[in-house]
Amino acid sequence: MTLTGNYKKTAILLLSVITIFSGCGRPSGQQQQNLTQNAKPNLVTPDFNADSAYHYIETQVNFGPRVPNTPQHLACANYLTETLKRFGADVIVQEAKVKAFDNTTLNIRNIIGQFQPEKNDRILLFAHWDTRPFADHDPDPQKRNNPIDGANDGGSGVGVLLEIARHLQEHPTYPGVDIIFFDAEDYGIPDHLNVQYKPDTWCLGSQYWGKNPHKKNYYARFGILLDMVGAPNAQFYKEQFSMQYAPRMVDHIWKVAGELGYSAWFNFNTGGMITDDHVYVYKYLKIPSVNIIQHDPASETSFGQYWHTHADNMDNIDRYTLKAVGQTVMEVIYREK
Repeated sequence: MTLTGNYKKTAILLLSVITIFSGCGRPSGQQQQNLTQNAKPNLVTPDFNADSAYHYIETQVNFGPRVPNTPQHLACANYLTETLKRFGADVIVQEAKVKAFDNTTLNIRNIIGQFQPEKNDRILLFAHWDTRPFADHDPDPQKRNNPIDGANDGGSGVGVLLEIARHLQEHPTYPGVDIIFFDAEDYGIPDHLNVQYKPDTWCLGSQYWGKNPHKKNYYARFGILLDMVGAPNAQFYKEQFSMQYAPRMVDHIWKVAGELGYSAWFNFNTGGMITDDHVYVYKYLKIPSVNIIQHDPASETSFGQYWHTHADNMDNIDRYTLKAVGQTVMEVIYREK
């Protein structure tokens, strides 16, 4: 994913300033107070298990970097496919060849899990499952050409969606649900190399799917993209493309988060304008989609100091953040009638 224009995820102008909280493995003071005072025990949904989501992330990371055209990538694809099947999904694996920014041919797999596929009324949940082939923002220049673990950037969204998928067989939603793990999202032009700018080098899997959906005339009520949803004390601002495509859905999701006691994670201020998979889902299929993505104005990239570095490992995953995001998304989809 990237900021709009020719710039890569650099710091952006905010409408307001927040306080950044430190700590690892537990919520910040404000987040802990928010949970204690505001959490609502009476959920419409099943209980989202953050330990389970953490396990799914760790399993992905243990394969190694999930870069297209590598054995680790293929092994993880098989794991994700079989796990969705085990959870009762009707699974389609969309295989394709796409061109990267450097004309490398990438063998990609978009992994699509359909729950209640007989229903025409659908909700779309999605995340990217590949990892960055470069650590182009790593502080050590000698490590910038090495692929990253991608625990948060890639792994976290998939882990949250797998935990949601685990509940969908025994506790079906009113609309059908499609979970898509898009490939080759993170193969965009690296910042550390002198490469001429080209448009649309990110999100190659969702671009392919948008032009070639798994079902003819596919449509969903709305889509929710999860990207970098596991870091300690993460803040999720209202992303600007989401506000263009699906403003009511953004407001609804953030309202639900507040009702559940997670408003210290879901910040009501406006964040960046991020070219991510939701942009192409809307561009090609006009599905109004929301991107839940970390925004960190204290970092140079606006995504956190770990972003596209080798620090994006399992130490960068926090169960409290996974719970806040996962329970919120589950509550949203189970309220749909």
